[in-house]
Amino acid sequence: MVIQLDEARLKLNSMLADVDELASALKIEKLKESIPVLEEKTTDPNFWSDPEKSTAVLQELKRAKDKVEFIEKLKSRVEDDIALCEMGIEADDDGDLEEIQNDVKDIEKTIENMRIEALLSGPYDKNNVIISIHPGAGGTEAQDWAEMLYRMYMRWAERHGYKTTLVDWLDGDEAGIKSATFTVEGINAYGYLKSENGVHRLVRISPFDASGRRHTSFASVEVTPEIDDDKSIEIKEEDIEVTAHRSSGAGGQHINKTDSAIRIVHKPTGIVVGCQTERSQLQNKETAMKMLRSKLAEKKREEDMAKLEGIRGEKTNIEWGSQIRSYVFMPYTLAKDARTGYEDGDISAVMDGDIDGFINAYLKYIS
Repeated sequence: MVIQLDEARLKLNSMLADVDELASALKIEKLKESIPVLEEKTTDPNFWSDPEKSTAVLQELKRAKDKVEFIEKLKSRVEDDIALCEMGIEADDDGDLEEIQNDVKDIEKTIENMRIEALLSGPYDKNNVIISIHPGAGGTEAQDWAEMLYRMYMRWAERHGYKTTLVDWLDGDEAGIKSATFTVEGINAYGYLKSENGVHRLVRISPFDASGRRHTSFASVEVTPEIDDDKSIEIKEEDIEVTAHRSSGAGGQHINKTDSAIRIVHKPTGIVVGCQTERSQLQNKETAMKMLRSKLAEKKREEDMAKLEGIRGEKTNIEWGSQIRSYVFMPYTLAKDARTGYEDGDISAVMDGDIDGFINAYLKYIS
């Protein structure tokens, strides 16, 4: 049994190197240097004169402290376990073996999760995210699939403690939705959910087909980071078409059933945004304009990247061959990502928001 303690000690020594590598990737030393600088800013007598700026400083300070504290505690935990192993080996006592082995498994999982977080280094990864879901061709079947995806992301956000806000909703003809737009708010929301951008394919026995035939349906998921501070995005009044309409859909008490809903079309790009959750046309327009600005900023960034890399992306249709992920309910159960090859046979868990495996595999894939 002492041999197992020695094996655990060797593994923990390797983990110690992993923690140091993580600390380097997360720029812990730079964060340590930034903490006193940020703290000094909070002592300025005029600190609260600009609430938005002061809040941003406090959030940055908290993030820096949390990361530094987390890494230091993790390193201390590994070192304590190494010391326990060494004492057990020296005393020929394996009384702590089970506790150490359980801790090793937990630390391994923690390090893996931190590695994933370290991959979130994109310019907008830390931002909130705007998600729009649209069914492909196929009527009721596709509209139902779009609503199933909406529910999946709601469950994922709930699991991770993110705040969600329904912004726009259009009911399907008989079931499901014709479109839904919502925001997910929290640190790294866009970084994690950018993996979901694209066409999602469903194969199942349709509950809307009396003959019980198997159907294939598609829905597109559009993922955009919420961007507030891009001064290069100018929206001219003559470039937008604003229309008001009566709110519709599953917003319940949160949707005002008056002609206060707003839809904005950006004529030069064809981008359409809408909001119906605020109490007035003015508030709905402000929210919709914020979404439009974010979508235009992301479009500009993608175009700049395309020029830089010498490529031109083509807009894909919501149909066969263009999907990023397939969800099969029949004749077997499997969700499989076409980009990374990652798959999960527990389709019920996936549809209930357990999509971390797909997200993590994608982040590794693009790193």
